[in-house]
Amino acid sequence: MATVQQRRRPAPPPPRRGGGGSRALGRLVGTGAVVAVLAGGAWVAVQQVAPSSTVVVERCTAVSGEGDGAAEYDLAPDQAANAALITAVTQQRGMPARAATIALATAVQESKLRNITYGDRDSLGLFQQRPSQGWGTPEQIQDPVYSTNAFLDVLQKVDGYADAPITVVAQRVQRSAFPDAYADHEPEGRAYASALTGYSPAALTCRLRPVPDSSAEAAAADGYWPRTQPLVDAFGRERGNGVAVAPADEGAGALIGTPVAGGGDAAQQRTGWSAAQWAVAHAADFQVVAVGTDGKQWRRDRPDDGWVDVPEADRERLAPAGAAVVLVAGGRLE
Repeated sequence: MATVQQRRRPAPPPPRRGGGGSRALGRLVGTGAVVAVLAGGAWVAVQQVAPSSTVVVERCTAVSGEGDGAAEYDLAPDQAANAALITAVTQQRGMPARAATIALATAVQESKLRNITYGDRDSLGLFQQRPSQGWGTPEQIQDPVYSTNAFLDVLQKVDGYADAPITVVAQRVQRSAFPDAYADHEPEGRAYASALTGYSPAALTCRLRPVPDSSAEAAAADGYWPRTQPLVDAFGRERGNGVAVAPADEGAGALIGTPVAGGGDAAQQRTGWSAAQWAVAHAADFQVVAVGTDGKQWRRDRPDDGWVDVPEADRERLAPAGAAVVLVAGGRLE
């Protein structure tokens, strides 16, 4: 059963009326506090009742292609965060974007991109790895960074994995009873891998509930707010130390990467977009309210706007080229 909802991107809509966006799954009016929605096999959590009694559907969306051929793939925020983690680990290892596509498609098939504590026989985690088959201890396999590295350790040993069909490659790693199923998830795997490696700029957005606490905090000795530190720690754990990270906005955010003048080259721009879309995918986990790079910014409080241009005067602070500025709740958005 598919876990990622695919939608063909509609033609540009007429001007919006009120607050609805054409790309939204819909706003459900009611009084329930938590609702589960199953759409095309995808799990999407309805996690907020706004003061207006409008229920906001939390989701992340990756866009693949352009124009009439564009498709959108929806994930719940926890699934998108795991997609970002898997992709970041492939980058930390210096593997190509194709490796991320293979790993993501495999994890969608095996666990619906969730770090589950059950499975067939003793299977566990994102990739349903079995302790009895030498993948590690149960505790190790339940660590998503460990399990992703374990998957990639085997993937790297498959000759020609970057060019071979995903069904063949994933089966060489997983030894599944249903090898053909991996190919079913290649389109969404490619969409998220392309966005999260920076090859598809402005392709990943999330619609999230507001952060309940937006009070200002005092920076610690390392320059970060306590609210910012978990984000920085997660980036280091998933992406490694190959990308510079520094405090931004007096500790209310993090500058990931090294800004470049004049827009930078394609590789530098990909670095910025990769970090930026990683942060958006993790926004629900780390109280992120805004992410900017390459002159554009995603804002949590403007979910229908996507990535919008930042005024020239604010780009160095909010959206530099070659790097990403990630702000947590309480940071200055303007």
